[in-house]
Amino acid sequence: MLDSFRSDTRAIEGLPVRLVVALVVGVAAMSVMLNMLSGVQGLATSELDVKPSPDVVEPGAQDITFTVVDHEGNPVDGATVIVKSGTAELANEGIPRAKTDGGGTATISVTPELGANREDGTFVVDVKPPAGSSFVDRRENTNILVVQG
Repeated sequence: MLDSFRSDTRAIEGLPVRLVVALVVGVAAMSVMLNMLSGVQGLATSELDVKPSPDVVEPGAQDITFTVVDHEGNPVDGATVIVKSGTAELANEGIPRAKTDGGGTATISVTPELGANREDGTFVVDVKPPAGSSFVDRRENTNILVVQG
């Protein structure tokens, strides 16, 4: 058997093809890994949070001040704060919203109303991050509690 290997003059015919296949597979795998690493920049986003003041209100017309901050507590300019009905109703026409100023604050006038036989309810607060920023608002924000006075 060893004599047949020694007398074989064809060398290793399949080696170049195998090297090419291994190289192509290796480059494809490297491309996928680099794409995953470049996708890490998408993880470099900052979650926004909204701090309403006051966060407990009574039915009737009033102004609520919202402060939008990033994950480090820095104010965010140009974010849009939106207040929607939850288990409490908004008497305002349309959806109340306002953009934050340089200090990250926005003031919205609301008129909360509670349904019949309800002692409390909530408003839902959403934030639309400034366009072109790395901010996101994926987590639930602080709801505003409406209680009967």
